[in-house]
Amino acid sequence: MPEHHFRNLKDFLTGWKDNQKYFDMLQLMAQLSRLFSENDVPYLDYRLAENLFCRYYSAINDARSCTAYDARIESVGIGIKTFILNKNNASTEKIAEFNKLKTELAGLKGKDLARRLGDFRNDRMSFANNAFDVKETQYHIVGRREGLLRVFNCPYEEIDVERIHVEKDDATSILFEDERNSYAFNKSKSVLMKSFEVSGDYKDIAVDIVDEPLVLLEEFFQQYNSRIEETKKFIKGIDYVVLPLYSVRTGRVPDKSGLNQWNASGRKRDEDEVYIPIPIAIHRNYPQFFPDRDTPFSLQLPDGKVLSAKVCSDNGKALMSNPNKELGRWLLRKVLKKEPRTLVSWEDFNRYGFDSVCVENLHRTNSNGEREYKIYFTASAGGYSDFIRV
Repeated sequence: MPEHHFRNLKDFLTGWKDNQKYFDMLQLMAQLSRLFSENDVPYLDYRLAENLFCRYYSAINDARSCTAYDARIESVGIGIKTFILNKNNASTEKIAEFNKLKTELAGLKGKDLARRLGDFRNDRMSFANNAFDVKETQYHIVGRREGLLRVFNCPYEEIDVERIHVEKDDATSILFEDERNSYAFNKSKSVLMKSFEVSGDYKDIAVDIVDEPLVLLEEFFQQYNSRIEETKKFIKGIDYVVLPLYSVRTGRVPDKSGLNQWNASGRKRDEDEVYIPIPIAIHRNYPQFFPDRDTPFSLQLPDGKVLSAKVCSDNGKALMSNPNKELGRWLLRKVLKKEPRTLVSWEDFNRYGFDSVCVENLHRTNSNGEREYKIYFTASAGGYSDFIRV
């Protein structure tokens, strides 16, 4: 497999068409469309589009991290989409969902509503930029038309709230633009959508859809069955655990513990002192996942930085960094952009679209013999114990 290393967005936009293996695999997968659809427009699952891009452009796959970008190449954040193009080579597609922010949007109309939506969208981007150290952004699109895939790129931009112009606002939706892009917001579903148009720099891939893909697959697996290994499953409690950043007992964000540990009573505490709560159920159900209490391990952050961490406190209730303030500096200051001694609240989680972290066991040790883990943000969908990595 050829490797494609790009240092920045300019490199990517200059060389993205040279990756023939990527386009060959897109074509191959689209030829199997009859497995899913009778339409003459090729079918391509969005997760498959993300995985193909990351594999053949040597990109980091961030699709599971519940943030604004699906992939990263160096410091370039990339949103990956696949959708059917209309006759004008365009489509309006979902870019964000704000269900948890409905109360803040209720009653707003016209430009006030559009600006608030712009702020929410920009906050999500800012959060991802801070968490992953993203400097440049881009959309990569696999458009689909009858008999072909049309692949192109387009800018991934913040909404310019100062230049917003409302085109339509009624009981069901609002349409607005900012002189660069056009947006639509579905009020009942709290979904923000953006208009995408094919740029002049695109690549077409002809797709001859296979009429009997099941027969083709039967023949393939009969011939190569002995060489196929079972795909390793990602198992909760062995490969990962989800840690809620709120109290699972009260369903609230504690004022004097967890991310607000700096506000606890008693001794004087550093303004960056925090810990990530570890529910007792994690230790009871998965006692081997973390090292023993006070045993150091390495924790890789989403931006690639590695912290020294350990399980601390009574009943191993806290995941802390060493020194403790390193975790707080990253989470409170860089990611959440909180002012010192300002409480983290549910409003922060709703604004940025997460309420938990997923800690992944990398099943290896570093040069110091310490176990290695990585951490990323996620939404627990109301129940951390039922979280499934997708």
